[in-house]
Amino acid sequence: MSILQELAQAIIVLIRLGCICRFIYCMVRLSGADEEASKYKKRTRNVILFYVIAESIWQLKELMLYYYQ
Repeated sequence: MSILQELAQAIIVLIRLGCICRFIYCMVRLSGADEEASKYKKRTRNVILFYVIAESIWQLKELMLYYYQ
């Protein structure tokens, strides 16, 4: 069971790092592109929304496991 938990933790770390990298990329591109600003604002908002949903799902799973154990 510990291997499964380590794998889950690794996936969460990858999601967090991916969101951070994507956010930084969108911010850099947003600062340099005036005509494409709306596109990168939308992408940035989508990254933040994805991160919030991913963390919420993870926390709900942890709460349910804690409750039923």
